[in-house]
Amino acid sequence: MNRHPHRSIGTPLDRVDGPLKVTGGARYAAEYGAEGLLHGAVVNSRIARGRIIAIDSDAACAVPGVRLVMSHLNRPPLAADDDSYEDEDSADGSSFRPLFNDRVLYNGQPVALVVADDLQTARYAAALVTVEYATEPHATDLRRQLDDALPAPAELPGPRGDADGALASAPVRIEAQYELPVEHHNPMEPHASTVIYQADGSLLVHDKTQGSQNSQSYLCHVLKLEPTQVRVQAAFIGGAFGSGLRPQYQLPLAAMAALMLKRSVRVALTRQQQFTFGYRPRTVQRLSLGADAEGRLLGLVHQVTGQTSRFEQFTAHVAEWSGMLYHCDNVRLTYRLVPLDVYTPLDMRAPGAAEGVYALECAMDELAWAAGLNPLHLRLINFTALNQNLGKPYSSKALRDCYSEGARQFGWPTQMPAPGTLREGEQRIGLGMATGVWEAMQMPASASAALAPDGSVVVASATTDIGTGTYTAMTQIAAETLGLPPEKVRFVLGDSSLPQAPLQGGSFTVSSVGSAVREACLALRQTLLEAARQLPSGPFQHIADDQVQCSEGHLQAASSSQRIAFTELFQRYGSLQASATAHPSALRQRYATATHSAVFVEVAVDEALGTVRVRRVVSAIAAGRVVNPKTARSQILGGVVWGVSMALHEASLMDHGLGRFMNHNLAEYHIPVQADIGDIRVLFVDEPDAVVNPLGSKGVGEIGVVGVAAAVANAVYHATGNRIRELPITLDKLL
Repeated sequence: MNRHPHRSIGTPLDRVDGPLKVTGGARYAAEYGAEGLLHGAVVNSRIARGRIIAIDSDAACAVPGVRLVMSHLNRPPLAADDDSYEDEDSADGSSFRPLFNDRVLYNGQPVALVVADDLQTARYAAALVTVEYATEPHATDLRRQLDDALPAPAELPGPRGDADGALASAPVRIEAQYELPVEHHNPMEPHASTVIYQADGSLLVHDKTQGSQNSQSYLCHVLKLEPTQVRVQAAFIGGAFGSGLRPQYQLPLAAMAALMLKRSVRVALTRQQQFTFGYRPRTVQRLSLGADAEGRLLGLVHQVTGQTSRFEQFTAHVAEWSGMLYHCDNVRLTYRLVPLDVYTPLDMRAPGAAEGVYALECAMDELAWAAGLNPLHLRLINFTALNQNLGKPYSSKALRDCYSEGARQFGWPTQMPAPGTLREGEQRIGLGMATGVWEAMQMPASASAALAPDGSVVVASATTDIGTGTYTAMTQIAAETLGLPPEKVRFVLGDSSLPQAPLQGGSFTVSSVGSAVREACLALRQTLLEAARQLPSGPFQHIADDQVQCSEGHLQAASSSQRIAFTELFQRYGSLQASATAHPSALRQRYATATHSAVFVEVAVDEALGTVRVRRVVSAIAAGRVVNPKTARSQILGGVVWGVSMALHEASLMDHGLGRFMNHNLAEYHIPVQADIGDIRVLFVDEPDAVVNPLGSKGVGEIGVVGVAAAVANAVYHATGNRIRELPITLDKLL
């Protein structure tokens, strides 16, 4: 069939779920009720390592309204006692299972759950539970344990060329160490699970998750249930950023309590408890760069050391970017892990790239100044159209356009003023820039499409919407494919019973689920045409597929006035539907696929106080075809704010004597407020890509973060002449 004339993709459409969100109609995991719903409060360990000797719950059980105090001593025998299961985002090792045994693996570990008639009673009774521990020596400080580092199970490319030899003979060399702290996700909606116990003994679960089917399979395994006994829903999610990729401990706790009591149970974590599971890990990175007199890279060594738990080996893609972003024939990348008495780290938005590209782009800035080159010029002369890690060309890479258009709109100088020379009164002004990169992935995904009586279409997939605009983007893809206005499409998501979808993460939802939605709608369009050909009048019996298009709720012959309404087809045949599964094409195997960006930043540093203000940012993005420029711009704006936050604000501070995070709240875990953010300009460059997927879309969730922290750090150096290599850049470090 011909492409229909109705255009939805590329239109800055308002969020279709916006009215529900702003009126309170959107319900989140902790907002679903049930008759006789009970509430759980978690008791967390107060030591970092050791064993539980005794748990005294008598005082808690004596409180009126308390229904259960659950611990490793009385948890359901259904819980799995083996290590064979891995969730979709698990790390190498033995996954943590709450209340598994008497071992304490980290400070903050859940050791008991108190279930009561209401939340206040549950929390009060939880405070009465006393736990006696046998403590063991613990280690939680990455810096002090660097000698314990072990090779990480990371999929790094092997060394190419002779990096050490090239560095030794390079006319221009720099070597520097960069450190990033632990960061916690802190989405607006804390993690919660409402487990509704059904009359037949099955569970209907409303969970804060980035994958309803992942949570379903996890519960089925650890509680030895059949998939028909567990249905997980996640219609709305108040931010996740990776914290919902793995099932967090409130989910199995609530499910175990519901099965024990045969009652509906909700467990919602407090803000403080948001600091008792995964996080962006602390890393120490050493970069060595060597270049010739013109600035061409001759050798590069990137050594990463990160922290992990003692029971899992968490790795992120931290070092790979240094082998692919610029042309360099002599590269060596290493990644080591230090096992500590902490919980396992977890992917956080742009995992690995946010850390690794920060170090690389700061090192590139240092190399530019050492070589006497404009930092932008250094990047341009090292541009590569080939991913040397893979030995493959990029399917598209409009990074040069990002550099040129971003520099033009920012006003990047051709001749850089010397560091510390730009001033406005008491303010020192600095300019910094960096490159960003993120992989453009596609995962297998499925979707269904069904015709409704009024001629509208209901499209469904088990994907989620963590605030990124999935409802809206999928609506637009379906609307364009079927020639309908967006208001005639309803997209249903966030239910484990719907067609299979991968976890929402990695910026691949539009590429993966969007491709499946397109395929399902194409299949429905063919189903409608076949139905029309069966009509007695048969207006389309002798018209080829490619001579029929969908337009405004009709099948329309391209060469005549013959048409038939979707509503007429429904009246005749009832609900017509189709489903499809989309896979990455074989063509992708011949190419590397990635999004890119160029970030330009201006800062003002108060000479007397050392305070830093990011006055303006220009972020130029090459992300293929943008489905919705409005929501995509919002994604980049949020990413830039997070990058500023990484550079200047965020750090989870641990008392290593206790092995416990001290600033586990939003008063002391610093993130930017509105007054901290200056002008942000987002621009998308044109980047056609027929390889990456049928939509030509690469996704924008992650790329907005990458490179921003480095651009801010580079601007601070330009303002002050003081190179701060440990984030966040706070006034004490500057002074």
